[in-house]
Amino acid sequence: MQQFLDFLEQNQQLILSYSVKVLVALVILYLGRWLSKSLTRMLEKALIHRKVDRAVVSFLSGIIQAAIMVATILIALSQVGIQTASFIAILGAAGLAIALALQGSLSNFASGVLIILFRPFRAGDFVDAAGVSGVVEKIEIFQTVLKSPDNKRIIVPNSQITGSAIVNYSAEKTRRVDLTVGISYDSDLKKAKELLEQILKADSRILAEPTAVIAVGALADSSVNILVRPWVNAADYWPVYWDTLEKIKLSFDQHQIVIPFPQMDLHFKKEK
Repeated sequence: MQQFLDFLEQNQQLILSYSVKVLVALVILYLGRWLSKSLTRMLEKALIHRKVDRAVVSFLSGIIQAAIMVATILIALSQVGIQTASFIAILGAAGLAIALALQGSLSNFASGVLIILFRPFRAGDFVDAAGVSGVVEKIEIFQTVLKSPDNKRIIVPNSQITGSAIVNYSAEKTRRVDLTVGISYDSDLKKAKELLEQILKADSRILAEPTAVIAVGALADSSVNILVRPWVNAADYWPVYWDTLEKIKLSFDQHQIVIPFPQMDLHFKKEK
């Protein structure tokens, strides 16, 4: 016990100095933690105010909070006398080795950052990306989760999404329904166009502006192809598409407008 007391007396200045450094390091850690939480809360409020997806908000907040805490820990270690330069070098070497081993994952991470920055789509949008279609559910660090129209969950790596064309069907408020209706050459073309105009005007979901187009698109081998191009709100696209096709078939049948279909004539020869 006496030896311990003698040690404390002989190294009083050193112990006091080191204690102050440890105390300062703890204060730095506390302030860094407080700063990281405060900044992430401010960031979350600002992004939510700008109507950014909550999945994106949590993604960015997590990255920023982690970066601030890493910087805070390095500052605290340097305060107690630990050489952070060598520590950073070790971290860098380890990071390089991990990066080489996880090139695909890092590519997905970088692609996730690009998706968040440029926002080609957001949660709730119906998109066609990386060869699959579905409603965006979540944008995660390494992958994006979609839900298909038949309720399948599709998990797509972010690098595949940014490396291919992205079609966002929900980006605009309105969409054009593209239909091609073929009638036989013997049918009354003017009557067919009048029936199509009546069908479109009777549907309240079809917008008055832009004006719907009804025009002959091609004189094909076995039919006169009429282009039908009404505009609708994006949410009404498929209901209008299906309903309009059904109404056209029923109306044409009622007014003897023939929709041609492939036919094959067989000729039998009698051998003499």
